[in-house]
Amino acid sequence: MLDHVGMPVSDYERSKVFYSKVLKPLGYDLVFEVSSKETGGNRSAGFGAGKRPQFWIGTGKPIKGAVHFAFTAKNRESVRAFYDAAMKAGGSDNGAPGLRPHYHENYFGAFVHDPDGHNIEAVCHLAE
Repeated sequence: MLDHVGMPVSDYERSKVFYSKVLKPLGYDLVFEVSSKETGGNRSAGFGAGKRPQFWIGTGKPIKGAVHFAFTAKNRESVRAFYDAAMKAGGSDNGAPGLRPHYHENYFGAFVHDPDGHNIEAVCHLAE
């Protein structure tokens, strides 16, 4: 349904480093950056697999309140690695890796708050 999503962050460089570290275990990298000159005012960093950015952060007026993004993990070990990387990168715990059977029997996720307090998640839907 969605091709890509993006949001402004309060500290572009800090968030770029944070997301580079926490998305790496899921197989996603910083794949594209655009300058404020190219966008008409905001710098942006796009993360994704291969050369296709699907998750963007950028400069601009930060969102009031928190948003939630769930990133696909290939397996449960990737979910654990995402969580560990987020804790080391300055994220805060919002739900350690584990099964969430209230969603469905194989829902294995981990939840953290990013530097702006947004709830980010890695989730694997496969039985391990």
